[in-house]
Amino acid sequence: MGLEAARARLFDCLRHEVRDKRVLSVMAHVPRERFVSPDYYHAAYEDMPLSIGFGQTISQPFIVALMTQSLGLKGEEKVLELGTGSGYQTAILADLAKWVVSIERIPQLADSARRALSELGYKNFEIHTSSEALGWPDGAPYDAIIVTAGAPRVPEKLLEQLLLGGRLVIPVGSRWEQDLLQVTKRKRKHLVKSLGGCRFVPLIGEGAWDEG
Repeated sequence: MGLEAARARLFDCLRHEVRDKRVLSVMAHVPRERFVSPDYYHAAYEDMPLSIGFGQTISQPFIVALMTQSLGLKGEEKVLELGTGSGYQTAILADLAKWVVSIERIPQLADSARRALSELGYKNFEIHTSSEALGWPDGAPYDAIIVTAGAPRVPEKLLEQLLLGGRLVIPVGSRWEQDLLQVTKRKRKHLVKSLGGCRFVPLIGEGAWDEG
């Protein structure tokens, strides 16, 4: 099956599971094949995660769609992304929001993602190599935060960088299995909604997992 046929089949399936048509429209126009290694080019439109090297993956399209729609983006937001990876999720966010600040702890991935996004014409993003501090406090506050790695708990450091009423979407659980959570920041008790089970690589940093 060719890429175009595979793309059409994938989005026919996703339309039955994802309600946000704006998210699906953007995803249908972002070339996922530009963000995978040549070894996995043929599988770019399979609904599955793919290796991007360094022990990291590009998430399966359904999870990307689910996490993105859970942010509730309207087009004027500043979004923080933890875990740039290939840059695929960054591209989708850049099409849906005003500005994207993305953080990646592996310099080689940050460089390749920056290059891919620039080649595709994206300008409303910045990618930083992560420090010990979780997130990117220098750019705070954010309207929305998306974390593409699993944490042992919802990090308070990230909630501090989120505007009141903003949404944080993050996998929380063990190093091997997590529950995908949508957290809406409130003055007193935050609103937490479970979006289902998932599996992500561990989030490394202060308030999350250590390197070991």
